[in-house]
Amino acid sequence: MSDPQTTTQIQDHATAEEWSSLNRELPEWFRNAPFGIFIHWGAYSVPAWAEPIGALGTIEDDREWFTHNPYAEWYMNTTRIDGSPAQQHHQEVYNGIPYDELLDQWHAEKFDSHAWAELFKAAGADYVVPTTKHHDGIALWDAPGTGERNVVHRGPQQDLIGAIAEAVKDHGMHLGLYYSGGLDWHVRPFPPHVTSESVHDTSRPKDAEYAQYAYDHVADLVNRYRPEILWNDIEWPDAGKHFGPGGLGRLFKDFYAAVPTGVVNDRWGETTHRDYSTSEYEHFKQAESGNAWENCRGIGFSFGYNQVEGPEQSMTGQEIARHLTDVVSRGGRFLLNIGPKADGTIPDIQRKALTDLGAWMTTAKPYLVGAKPLEAAIAGPQDSPWVRWVDHGPQVIAFVDPLETAAQVVLEPSGLPLDQATLEGGGGELHIVDGQLLVRISDDRKGPVMIRFPR
Repeated sequence: MSDPQTTTQIQDHATAEEWSSLNRELPEWFRNAPFGIFIHWGAYSVPAWAEPIGALGTIEDDREWFTHNPYAEWYMNTTRIDGSPAQQHHQEVYNGIPYDELLDQWHAEKFDSHAWAELFKAAGADYVVPTTKHHDGIALWDAPGTGERNVVHRGPQQDLIGAIAEAVKDHGMHLGLYYSGGLDWHVRPFPPHVTSESVHDTSRPKDAEYAQYAYDHVADLVNRYRPEILWNDIEWPDAGKHFGPGGLGRLFKDFYAAVPTGVVNDRWGETTHRDYSTSEYEHFKQAESGNAWENCRGIGFSFGYNQVEGPEQSMTGQEIARHLTDVVSRGGRFLLNIGPKADGTIPDIQRKALTDLGAWMTTAKPYLVGAKPLEAAIAGPQDSPWVRWVDHGPQVIAFVDPLETAAQVVLEPSGLPLDQATLEGGGGELHIVDGQLLVRISDDRKGPVMIRFPR
């Protein structure tokens, strides 16, 4: 592709009326899908290295965040920042080889898409969203215009997206596909990012040629795999924000025509179109409102597998259950990321967390599907002890999970019959004492216990 500085012509952007013409009701499956699995897997899974300094949204200084980036999938960018520990690590361990040589070291020799899908299904997932192309520009399918720089021709030498898509659908889950439309460090090699402004504005490709390149990719993904979610990241090139041939508006129209049950996220540009909004770790919290939003995060501080992370940086199954419940109680859904190793295996810490979560979801899942935030006048959330409430139609559910073992919790919802409350799935006992509901919690639970109140 040519220099972006020579292809800066931008067509007229679509009007607000044109974008609003795409608005539609959320499909039923998505309204009733509280939990999804994200997958970040790429050439960055070979070094699998980043500094686990904290969660996105908790570190305010841009330079510190990017120089010590805890996202292992940003390895290509971080190693290009002079003086960064990642650059030093890459020099010491890999002798500073070009990033693309990591693609040739990625073999995925133990990859079993159906084993992955079985694990995700058992964990209670409703949908699965693998990365098809991250910011490094390496496609996980035989993407048009990529030549041999994709996993079909190099590295794993197989269509990874095709294998995952087939397994996900075979196990009765919905398929989503992630695509980085906002950044491609290979076809648009800007200087390394050290500020958020450079990511979202000054050093992202905006030109018409790149817009067509990205359009061709996503259109091909829709035609090949029929995903029900298009999960774009960062932005969409400005020159492509129109409804003409090769435009984002045309892409959405064609997607909805091909997949009537499909939805798109909000990372295509603030003035374009979305079906739902997204937050990430502690960032973009303003997106967590309305009736259609999703929070995503990894089990640790990284999305791509990071060999540096251990139990101290990783969520347990019980902690994931609490996070999922909290998100659902506030009206959202939760997309939990898994970062496989380069050989295709799921790291033990992540596998155990999913297995423990699945044991809890066996009982809890029916109370999360279709749940809505509860009126504050009836009851509200607590953090000590930990309690979350949901409105579940003819019943109200309290999720209780104090950090202390064998704890006692008092519940005092307004207007609910305490004497008709039932404890679902075991894990404790209920007693009415002095007009209050006393919940005695056992210490062998995998997540919050559920107390059901008829209305």
